[in-house]
Amino acid sequence: MTNRRQWAIVIGATLAVGVFLATIPTFRHFFDLGVYRGAVQSWLLHDGDLYRYRYQGTEYGFTYPPFAAIVFAPLAWTSWPVAVAAGLVVNAAMVGLLMRWYVLPALRSRGWTAWSVVPLVFLAFLLFEPSRDTFSYGQINLVLLVLVGADLRNLENNRLSGWGVGLAAAIKLTPAVFIGYLIIRRQYRAAATAVGTAAGATLITLLVAPDESRTFWTQALWDTQRVGRTEYVSNQSLHGVIARLQAPETAWLALVALVLAFWWWTARNADHRTGFALTGMVACLISPITWVHHLVWLLPALFLLIEQSLDRPRRLAAVLGAVALMSSSLVWLWWDKPFGWLSFPGSNAYVWVTIGLMIAVGYPTIRAATDRNRAELR
Repeated sequence: MTNRRQWAIVIGATLAVGVFLATIPTFRHFFDLGVYRGAVQSWLLHDGDLYRYRYQGTEYGFTYPPFAAIVFAPLAWTSWPVAVAAGLVVNAAMVGLLMRWYVLPALRSRGWTAWSVVPLVFLAFLLFEPSRDTFSYGQINLVLLVLVGADLRNLENNRLSGWGVGLAAAIKLTPAVFIGYLIIRRQYRAAATAVGTAAGATLITLLVAPDESRTFWTQALWDTQRVGRTEYVSNQSLHGVIARLQAPETAWLALVALVLAFWWWTARNADHRTGFALTGMVACLISPITWVHHLVWLLPALFLLIEQSLDRPRRLAAVLGAVALMSSSLVWLWWDKPFGWLSFPGSNAYVWVTIGLMIAVGYPTIRAATDRNRAELR
């Protein structure tokens, strides 16, 4: 393919994505960034209560641990345009790091030129709904993903491994599942470092903001209504599925147990890249609330499967089909009527994709372990 044709493809794709992003009805207007900024402004500049704050008259307020408010503190003195620009730059930088870690090595190993492929991959990030929402909400998901990814990339050779997982868990509770991953992999030093980092950040916050710390750990953390309605279609976790079916909570607990059993068996026997991918997906499935933008934790699995499928066209088409489905905003067709069996396939579509990806990533490990057991029996 000539350079002129490559440039034409990149420019055409950029224009198409630009038109799509300008016209889609799910642009979020940096809502979550507004919540972060408004909460810390109310807290630091107006002596307000961090967890009583509500953004622009809505029911939504600050839901993260108080350490996250310290991390977001600079937003209190930042104008809105600067805050939006900073959020976009930070998220774009995180995408750049992820491509450097996962995309460029795959391209170089096959002798492909990067300059024409990398812009297309970046455009794919903007189409993929979880990362698209992370950009347009002004969310912090990609930052947490990179923190954990940086930790696990050098797990075997870095005495400080665990700090990224601990810091991410102190900012937002969901990444704490990676401490469990470190434990089942017998990476006890890294697990202790992660626990120590999270505990240290939490204790420092307790000294700096004792009232806010007490409110969060004794009240706000347990008030699930502050986060949002469990049955809302954006909640693409197993708990969301059960809530939309109006089934008993015991059904959710049984599904969580099955997922954890699968994760324990596969992650403990897999390489760390596969373990990272599996743990990210498991975190999304077992969490009581997994909004669509939280599903950026599926990206390590998608990178892994796409790389493994580059020489297998049918499998690659299946993985790219999953990406296309999760770029379609399909679940929002049921945003006002998510209940009942008729909505069961469509309103939970991203949950089915997550389960499918988890099985696809874990299957080679299970097959290898089964083959070893058979060989030992012989």
